[in-house]
Amino acid sequence: MDEHIIEAMGKAKIIIKEGKVLEVGESNIEYCPLFHKYRGIEKIDKKSIKENMEFRIEDFGMCSPSRQVFMDDFLSFGVSEILSTLLDENIIDCVIMVCEGCGTIIVSESKMAQGAGGRVSGLVKTSPIPEVIEKIGIKNILNPETAAIDQIKGIELAIEQGYKNIAVTISGSEKLKLIREIEKNNKDIAIYIFAVHTTGSDEEEAKYFFDYSDIITACASKPIREIGDEIATMKAGGSIPIYAATEKGREFLEKRIEKIGGLTQKKDPKSPKPLI
Repeated sequence: MDEHIIEAMGKAKIIIKEGKVLEVGESNIEYCPLFHKYRGIEKIDKKSIKENMEFRIEDFGMCSPSRQVFMDDFLSFGVSEILSTLLDENIIDCVIMVCEGCGTIIVSESKMAQGAGGRVSGLVKTSPIPEVIEKIGIKNILNPETAAIDQIKGIELAIEQGYKNIAVTISGSEKLKLIREIEKNNKDIAIYIFAVHTTGSDEEEAKYFFDYSDIITACASKPIREIGDEIATMKAGGSIPIYAATEKGREFLEKRIEKIGGLTQKKDPKSPKPLI
């Protein structure tokens, strides 16, 4: 039996087996403006989380053999949309991300970056789904037998395959320094770190993200917002800000904004509640 563990909608722990939502944990937040805008969810609780997971399974085959892996942009401005733009513009060669049924994957096509990463966040554990592995391509999967999630080994595999400009999405700060060491030890390689799924980061971890990452999404993190507003090279977005911590990060944000013809900034954007 395949099993997929996801943290979503305020880092609630969700367990999905054989296409069924079996367990839903408590969310750390009560409200998210994105889910309100796109799905009409006014209060995040176990019921609304379960219904949203079931919608995703039905809509694009999340955690199932019918998983769609090529998609158009979902948001106008999000991490997967930025990565899709960078791939389209040949600014990066590939991105290391994760996908249910595959684990860590190497993506070099913009619509696959959006498909794999755009509508599923916080994949903690997954198991192989042969149909999804076939769609992604076995050579693009770190370990098709186990669907392991390991962004470090994913980067190393991308380097072995000859990629030079590599982006990586990563949650948690413990591997950031090691990624920069890999970059330092491979003189002709550039690695761009996109920190995602940051809800619940404490002040120390938030500082670490800004020390080592290029792009950081705020999610529902209060420390990320506080530090980002003070030291980021650029901030974009109101409800869920995305911060650039480096000049390259700034270039990436500007490239996406240029592609969509600018961002409409609300005077009083709603934020997730509570910020933690």
